[in-house]
Amino acid sequence: MSEPCKRPLRWAFPLVLPLALLPALALADGVAVRYDATASPFPSNRYTVPDFGNATLRRVSLPKPDCATRPSDCADIDVINTLDGFSTQPRITVPFTGDIDPASVNSDSIYLVNLGDVLTLRGFGDKVGINQVVWDPASKTLAFTSDELLQERSRYLLVVTNGVRDAQGKKLKSADFLGGGAGHTRELRDALPMARGSGRNVVAASLFTTQTATGDLLKVQRRIKSSTPAPVNFMIGNGGAVRAVFPVSGLQGIQFNRQTGSAPAFTPGLLPTPALQVVPGAVGHVAYGRYESPEYQNAAKVIPATDTLTGTPRPLGSQSLVFQLFLPSSPKPAGGWPVALFGHGFTDSMYGAPWTVASVFASQGIATLSINVVGHGGGALGTLNVLPTAGAPVVVPAGGRGIDQDGNGSIDSTEGVNAAAPQTIVSSRDGLRQTVIDLMQLVRQVEAGIDVDGDGTRDLDPNRIYYAGQSFGGIYGTMLLGVERNIKAGVPNVPGGSITEIARLSPSFRILTGLSLATRQPVLLNLPPTAQLPVPLNFNENIPLRDQPPLVNNVPGAMAIAELLDRNQWVQQSGNPVSYAALIRQNPPQGHAAKPVILQFAKGDVTVPNPTTSAIVRAGGLQDRVTQFRNDLAFAANPGVPKNPHTFLTNIAIPAAAPYAVAAQSQIAAFFASNGALVIDPDGPGPLFEVPIQGPLPEGLNFIP
Repeated sequence: MSEPCKRPLRWAFPLVLPLALLPALALADGVAVRYDATASPFPSNRYTVPDFGNATLRRVSLPKPDCATRPSDCADIDVINTLDGFSTQPRITVPFTGDIDPASVNSDSIYLVNLGDVLTLRGFGDKVGINQVVWDPASKTLAFTSDELLQERSRYLLVVTNGVRDAQGKKLKSADFLGGGAGHTRELRDALPMARGSGRNVVAASLFTTQTATGDLLKVQRRIKSSTPAPVNFMIGNGGAVRAVFPVSGLQGIQFNRQTGSAPAFTPGLLPTPALQVVPGAVGHVAYGRYESPEYQNAAKVIPATDTLTGTPRPLGSQSLVFQLFLPSSPKPAGGWPVALFGHGFTDSMYGAPWTVASVFASQGIATLSINVVGHGGGALGTLNVLPTAGAPVVVPAGGRGIDQDGNGSIDSTEGVNAAAPQTIVSSRDGLRQTVIDLMQLVRQVEAGIDVDGDGTRDLDPNRIYYAGQSFGGIYGTMLLGVERNIKAGVPNVPGGSITEIARLSPSFRILTGLSLATRQPVLLNLPPTAQLPVPLNFNENIPLRDQPPLVNNVPGAMAIAELLDRNQWVQQSGNPVSYAALIRQNPPQGHAAKPVILQFAKGDVTVPNPTTSAIVRAGGLQDRVTQFRNDLAFAANPGVPKNPHTFLTNIAIPAAAPYAVAAQSQIAAFFASNGALVIDPDGPGPLFEVPIQGPLPEGLNFIP
């Protein structure tokens, strides 16, 4: 959409400007913005109530529909009404009394003004444009998103000017947005002097307050830092009789007996021990230990809401977690080995991706440390059967965190990461946040000292802790980098946000969005099955990508789907990496230093589409830290390279792709070995890695046909 997206309002009048000096109401005939009992601009603080326990000083209070006919909406609103404000990436809707000209809608005719953080006034006066504009003629409703992520716990004024024209080209006439029917208070009246600009009259306005998104994890981080944890326990082999530390040179293999059924039932398989020889002999030992982490999720896999100003999330218990550690074969430095926490992806476990990077990391003297994500790694009864080349096997608990959440007898690869009904709108928000908490606790264990071999000295350097993670690991890793102060540098690989947007745009996950629409009451699917989606899970939400011209919606049911997707994203913002990106470098929390980072991604990622990665980069001001892998060029040069580059970091088993995987891993290893000072180009002067990315951020999908 048109410039500018964000700039100080140098033309703003002081807040004390008398209302009488505001521009006269537009005199021209024409269409107006609707303000009545059934329709008005949204979001709006008219749908909140005072709550002085919250950092926003309010709480959302949406009215419910008929819960007998729309039970899914009512269940969602029960969760929404625990929030302290509106989405920081809102889908804004403005209803009109008649038809308008969508071509007249841009960031000059409609915009947002930041009235500042509720507690500090930070951001006061910034102007924010709009994007992804949709005009729905059937309901005479205009929908759009803010052009950027809005600042959390802040007030925003939505301004509609007479630069928007009706279908005949006439200026809009002013709506009675300050009348009793509008439901607005003195707060909106006092904010209106901030609305002037562009030489156009204000014909409608609304005021809303954004939610607190990052506060809970920052409070938990401070709680963890104030505690002294018990030492980690490596005596977990054969029921506590054997120290679970094994030399790689003495390994015949490791069998993973994954619990896949609640009966219980198990599925055996071998761990990829050959992956440790990408750099031959670099990994000296693999070890398994156990530590205690605070459990903040309840049985429904939800972290209960607490007041965002006066409250603090409280642990509901603790959980015993198993971690996996790869130690380099090189001599241990005096302070211990530098260590990289590595986060695995969705459906994966610590027995997948971490194995593929450990060898290259170890070749630079860096240990690799991993845990299973909430809901991943199979059930808790799974085991590892470690088979040495000499001596008896050793059985080690595998640390699975999956559960039979739906009661069907099986434990799927991600079962337990999402919230249970009726709070399904929470989705993976709290599974992601709990995983971040578990990793913060693991960082605290490294700080306290981890003695792997039992000789009484620390083996990991508490002053050189790093983080890298792939896909889902890049998502919760971005969150972790924003809130954990003692991680020195990080590399999220192919992250994206929000989860709602990933599931909407990705062919790999779109069927999951369809399933959620199919299971609602009433059902929201609006298209018949196709050859690509033969099961009845087809839908069209008709939402344009960023920076496209206004779209005129002609798809029945699309607006209702778009509203649901917006509500999902709203509820899940505290589990969205986009919310935490600015904390990494641009605006670190108090007491935190800005972190050096590299964000690696690939053009044309099918699993985590490029626009969702660009959202993180834009929110964090990280464009100069982006490394882009040009998979389009790699595939054109060699069709043996996968069309979907999502796993380019870990594709060591695919001959055509393995060199690029090792190159990307080497960039991470060199970055950590230099304590975040050195960023190498993985292919030097070659064209396949752009360091940093050349040209604008990709807002298209860029899939290879």
